[in-house]
Amino acid sequence: MTGTGDHYFTAQPASAAERRTINVPLAGMTRAVQVAPGVFSAERLDQGTRVLLEHAPEPPVTGTFLDLGCGWGPIALSLGLLSPDATVWGVDVNERALDLARDNATSLGLTDVRVGLADDVPDDVRFDLIWSNPPIRVGKGVLHELLLTWLPRLTDDGEAYLVVQRNLGSDSLQRWLIDQGFPAERFTSVKGFRILHVRPRSTD
Repeated sequence: MTGTGDHYFTAQPASAAERRTINVPLAGMTRAVQVAPGVFSAERLDQGTRVLLEHAPEPPVTGTFLDLGCGWGPIALSLGLLSPDATVWGVDVNERALDLARDNATSLGLTDVRVGLADDVPDDVRFDLIWSNPPIRVGKGVLHELLLTWLPRLTDDGEAYLVVQRNLGSDSLQRWLIDQGFPAERFTSVKGFRILHVRPRSTD
């Protein structure tokens, strides 16, 4: 939950949408972004997100990328900054977070970062790369449904990097992914977080 009593996965937070500007490290530089109550990590760059941004491999130069559970946008913004020729989608259920992510992308001049609800992504779009700090606290059932919706949309050579806190079930999530047919391995472990590297299901 956020500090206001809203869940960050609430579609329309009830707390006052009082925006403020914070400075955060994104793509090797300190950037000014807008945040607000009622969204995930509204005070700072979340530690798990920071681990993912600092330790995942450099994204490809071009392609179609997804930030699943984008919040106010740190992952989508970083992907857009690192790969300006790529198309980056940011997806969330929290409408306030989506508004923030859109405005942050605009303020950083990222014209190919597209932010919206899941239904806003055309069904035929497939992803070369997925980066996500997935919403573990929604519960296993919702989380599994979310991953089973988006991971099958990886291209044949696509990759996903998911950051999950070790004591919130990263190892059990890895086993579950493997059971679902997705090759999943621990890419690295940093400060109590695991980055899981996930490949598409085999078509053999």
